[in-house]
Amino acid sequence: MSRSRKPSVFQVGKVRDDGHTVVISGWGLGLCAAACACHRHPSAGHLAIAEDQAGGSIGLVSFREDGCDCCEPWTSEELSAILRDFQALSGLAAQEPLAG
Repeated sequence: MSRSRKPSVFQVGKVRDDGHTVVISGWGLGLCAAACACHRHPSAGHLAIAEDQAGGSIGLVSFREDGCDCCEPWTSEELSAILRDFQALSGLAAQEPLAG
């Protein structure tokens, strides 16, 4: 298993693939582990999502002129795997009651 650097995911969305077109929607992305400043807008400070509709991926916009290599976008296949794992975990019965 190889390890790659990706933006954090704070909101799970959808991936629709009809065989011709891949639509990725509703995903919330945050900073990658490197948390480099290149992903923050120079004056406003916000993050922006970069979509590659032809390639079926989402990542973060780099505001550095020469780009950056701190992280790479999520592919539709990786996001689909997250959704499968999330659904599998949601179906598990809790072994112990929640504390509280």
